[in-house]
Amino acid sequence: QVQLVESGGGSVQAGGSLRLSCTSSGYTYSNNFITWFRQAPGKEREGVAGIYIVGRGGVTYYADSVKGRFTISRDNAKNTVFLQMNSLKPEDTAMYYCAADKNDGSWSLGELYNYWGQGTQVTVSS
Repeated sequence: QVQLVESGGGSVQAGGSLRLSCTSSGYTYSNNFITWFRQAPGKEREGVAGIYIVGRGGVTYYADSVKGRFTISRDNAKNTVFLQMNSLKPEDTAMYYCAADKNDGSWSLGELYNYWGQGTQVTVSS
């Protein structure tokens, strides 16, 4: 049984940083995506950052809204993917989810992913 568990959310002031973690069990990262999504109340779900796992490395993808501020990375030994979020803005406030095992199509389309975590809340105050 595949489980994805997010952690690291919280409340910060604008300009601050948070690091989110997505730890998986029952799933082997290999030649597929692990991606962070977010959804704010009343807004559509947005693909924030994805990493295509290749061997011990990966190819990263970012939404324009977070380029230069967010960094996605992985820890092979811990089966964990991180999302380092710097220079946070109030508009980054959302529930953040990690998702894995994508079918063919764009990395940022949530409907293509087969496994999801329960989410972690990020709140950025001005």
